[in-house]
Amino acid sequence: MATYQNAKALNKLTLGKTTEYCSEYNPDLLQGVPRSLNRDDLALMSDNLPFIGEDVWYGYELSWLNTQGKPVVAVAEFRFACTSPNIVESKSFKLYLNSFNQSQFINAEAVEKLLTKDLSAIAGVTAKVRLFDVEQCDALAIKRPTQDTLCIDHQDITIENYQFSAELLADAQQPNNQDEIVNEKLVSHLLKSNCLITNQPDWASVYIDYKGKPINHALLLKYLISFRQHNEFHEQCVERIFCDLNKYCQLDELTIFARYTRRGGLDINPFRSTHLSSAPYGRTLRQ
Repeated sequence: MATYQNAKALNKLTLGKTTEYCSEYNPDLLQGVPRSLNRDDLALMSDNLPFIGEDVWYGYELSWLNTQGKPVVAVAEFRFACTSPNIVESKSFKLYLNSFNQSQFINAEAVEKLLTKDLSAIAGVTAKVRLFDVEQCDALAIKRPTQDTLCIDHQDITIENYQFSAELLADAQQPNNQDEIVNEKLVSHLLKSNCLITNQPDWASVYIDYKGKPINHALLLKYLISFRQHNEFHEQCVERIFCDLNKYCQLDELTIFARYTRRGGLDINPFRSTHLSSAPYGRTLRQ
């Protein structure tokens, strides 16, 4: 799995290499990763994707100087359409944001405009950027799952193998309910994968909202746990989950939203859906 791990497009990345921090604004620090790498592995065509959606990032370590040299801080929200040619490589994103630290800007609007320009250029589509006061960011308000959202983590299962296996979903649809169609909202906090290059652990809560024949919760949980030693970027894992559920369960509607915990002052939250284009606001305590 992840047969593209040694692709030439990954060799030039700063990820996994020793780097120095730059404190003066430098857009050249940004690096992109072609989405086509794992989509080729999933046999997905860029002009005929089975999903819509976006990647939502939050930056918690953004700071610059005003024209009097006084530091300003903000929380940033970044949204990239899943149809963009590239994802932004996370370490380069962190280095880029840190390069604002000792640069002066007239106001937050000027910073927001510059972020939009630079990130759009590297992603290949227009990025949506918003800056928030650190004491007022409604998008990051902690929200409990709705009452109709079921956590599947309490399933009584035994795990003996932690290698990724899509085939665990082969019998995931309940055999005794072939004619039943349900709407279910599920969540698991047990999703863990590893960075494609550095092997650092990535932790997430994954929300699955579907319409179709009932899915066996125990087998679904086993499948999600099989990512535990799997190496892929956040966005790639979510698209793999979406494609595998579609393949084995043939659902009428499907939405996957993974909220990953932050690392280096950034969190990444991929959202893929058959019918919804924008990720909802709100986060759990882990994020």
